[in-house]
Amino acid sequence: MNYQVLARKWRPHNFHEMVGQTHVLRALINALDTGRLHHAYLFTGTRGVGKTTISRILTKCLNCEQGISSTPCGVCSTCVEIDEGRFIDLIEVDGASRTKVEDTRELLENIQYAPTRGRFKVYLIDEVHMLSSHSFNALLKTLEEPPPHVKFLLATTDPQKLPVTILSRCLQFALKNIPAERIVEHLAHVLDSEKIPYEKEALWLLGRSAQGSMRDAMSLTDQAIAFGGEKVNTADVRDMLGTLDQNQVYELLFALLNGDAQQLLAIIKQLAEQSPDWLDVLGELLNVLHRISIAQIVPDALDDNMGDNEQVAALAQALSAEDVQFYYQVGLMGRRDLPLATDGQQGFEMVLLRMLAFRPAGVERVPLTPLKKIDASSVVNTEKKTLHSVDAEALPVEAPLEKSQELPVESPVVDDVAKVVECEPVVPIEPLEIPEPIVAVAELETQVEEVFKPVDVVEVDVSLAVEPSIKVDEAIEDDKDETDDEESYTSPEDYQAFLDQIDEPPVEETGYDDELTALPPYATGLAAEWLDIFPQLKLSGITGSIASNCCLVERDEHRWRFQLDPSQQALFSDSQKKRITDAINGLFNSAVQLDIVIEKPEQETPALRDKRNKIERQIAAEQAIADDPLVQKMIEVFSASVEKESIKAL
Repeated sequence: MNYQVLARKWRPHNFHEMVGQTHVLRALINALDTGRLHHAYLFTGTRGVGKTTISRILTKCLNCEQGISSTPCGVCSTCVEIDEGRFIDLIEVDGASRTKVEDTRELLENIQYAPTRGRFKVYLIDEVHMLSSHSFNALLKTLEEPPPHVKFLLATTDPQKLPVTILSRCLQFALKNIPAERIVEHLAHVLDSEKIPYEKEALWLLGRSAQGSMRDAMSLTDQAIAFGGEKVNTADVRDMLGTLDQNQVYELLFALLNGDAQQLLAIIKQLAEQSPDWLDVLGELLNVLHRISIAQIVPDALDDNMGDNEQVAALAQALSAEDVQFYYQVGLMGRRDLPLATDGQQGFEMVLLRMLAFRPAGVERVPLTPLKKIDASSVVNTEKKTLHSVDAEALPVEAPLEKSQELPVESPVVDDVAKVVECEPVVPIEPLEIPEPIVAVAELETQVEEVFKPVDVVEVDVSLAVEPSIKVDEAIEDDKDETDDEESYTSPEDYQAFLDQIDEPPVEETGYDDELTALPPYATGLAAEWLDIFPQLKLSGITGSIASNCCLVERDEHRWRFQLDPSQQALFSDSQKKRITDAINGLFNSAVQLDIVIEKPEQETPALRDKRNKIERQIAAEQAIADDPLVQKMIEVFSASVEKESIKAL
């Protein structure tokens, strides 16, 4: 019994049987139907996407006994011979094995002779990029102007290696990788026709493993049929491909969500017993995270091709969008760095532990129970973030203290904060250990309000926390005893006046006043006109620098007089003067002469105007930062200061 593999048995015999590549088929069909036939075609694309198949179908279209058509009959002797690979006028050349220039010359010797049986003599050169440079040179002239009865069909997986002289002589068609969905549909059609039972998930495993190649998919299907004993099921295909069970990926995500590092390592240990490719395992994890993100943002776009929609939907509701994006980013970076790890398992463990250790804090994470639609009266409000724990160190930020002037000097802020924390023990809420839904928001808010209930002792201003150190500094400066210094402010009014004096920020010198004062006055009259004329001259380099430091003081029909800043004297020369003169005469279509005197300008020059504008913008930028309420609050709370050197005016 002669068995023919599926890839050959199900090879398309006409354009309508092709799977995918519609952009190429459309161009070829229209060209055949209208008679606009080129003499050389180049088909590029990865392996198994249809380059050779399209070339053979095109040969049938050109040589069919029924005439040139996009739909060859398939029954005439020419079509049958082409399908069987024995058509005498179809010369197939393997570019990988016939790379020498002698082979190419031998091939071209017979081009001048008319075809024996067909309408055209077709040269199909596969892997044409493997030809040597001398072979390409020998082919150039014939490829540009072949006899009317000759057609060239070139196929390659690496078009970048072809000389541009070859590319320019061909019509190029780039074949795309076939989507996994189309591959799965075609495999299902083939197996139904072959009466072989299969599972849809198994076909998806085969389709994704083919990586866009239909021939690879058919070969893997042949192997799966033999492996499974005339059936294709998911378990057998996983064993054959060595791929990961999808359920184990979800177990990893469940452990991540629950924050259970021990369970996480236990699952990885189970995976290690199968000796998997850890890059593939991490890739599967990223694929699931991608599906979860789609379920969160565009639920309608999620397909159920893997039969895992229920688990994806549950994780999409249990995980926050922040967690999903963070896990995906860490996994993506870990996939890049995984080959650098000393051991694959070790690198994979570190990636997942990194996800666990650095996941966003304060993000809502709900139990992994099947979630139903929640109405407005539900106890769980999924639109609101729920507080699970209270950090005592964050308490002053959550409950800011108001300013008061009635506080005795001896009451520091630190003691009050300690009393607030000690007034009621705080028990962190662990929602992942509760089988029921999260505590109702109203009840939780009541508990939080009790924790943050203000103490009746006093309300103070945060700035009072610095009072003891201020007094010590004053005592040191005045050479007095600390106790005497405290007793001198027993009255709240006096003490507040003392604080106002301390809180009053010292007036800082901007450092720009002297620079502005040193600048000459604003330009008027002829000097102001020169400020408008200078940009129109479009001078650059040294000439532009000299002109920008000039001030126009006198002008008539024949002569202009300028003052040039002495700092430019070393750069000034007759050639620079001539360039400025030519620029002015060219702008005004005149023939004036220039007198340029080296002396300090009496009014603003273009360069000094730019300097003034820059200083004013910098002052405005620093003032905007100083007036910003957020900056003022940070300075007050953290006793910070602004480094003006870091402020850059836009």
